[in-house]
Amino acid sequence: MQNDRRRQRAGGLSLVETLVAMVIIGLTIAAIVAGTAAFTQAGGAGLDLSTAEFLIEEIRELTASLPVIDPENGTGTFGPESGEDTVAAYDDVDDFDGASFSPPIDIHRNPLHEFATFTQRITVENVDVADLTQVRGDHTTDFVRVTVEIVRHGQVISSCSWIRTRS
Repeated sequence: MQNDRRRQRAGGLSLVETLVAMVIIGLTIAAIVAGTAAFTQAGGAGLDLSTAEFLIEEIRELTASLPVIDPENGTGTFGPESGEDTVAAYDDVDDFDGASFSPPIDIHRNPLHEFATFTQRITVENVDVADLTQVRGDHTTDFVRVTVEIVRHGQVISSCSWIRTRS
């Protein structure tokens, strides 16, 4: 009779063994789902960062060919001059000081509607010739620092600065 019981028991799993197997399988599935979510989130952050770098480069290329100060009025105004109410009228780098574009713009000043959730924020500041980290008054030095921040959903995704000189 004892041999019969051993044979019956050896042929199947007990309730405890089944429950332990189910818990292990459940934890494995949960770990796989959590890992997949983390990879998806990291991929989304990487996509946002590469988009932000692209949008920064658009502003850098747009301003690269412009003079730092107004070609007509010189140092009379820092920022957009009278009559320069739209980005299409900006004719020098300091016109972009304080500008914000949402949707962002490209090198040709066209709106990039496919990136409407991003904003380009631009700051132009005169900096000290001896210490480029020190901000000086408008038109007091020949060096300006252009800073572009890319913002999405209220968070700065990326920021980049470069120095331009009056020439």
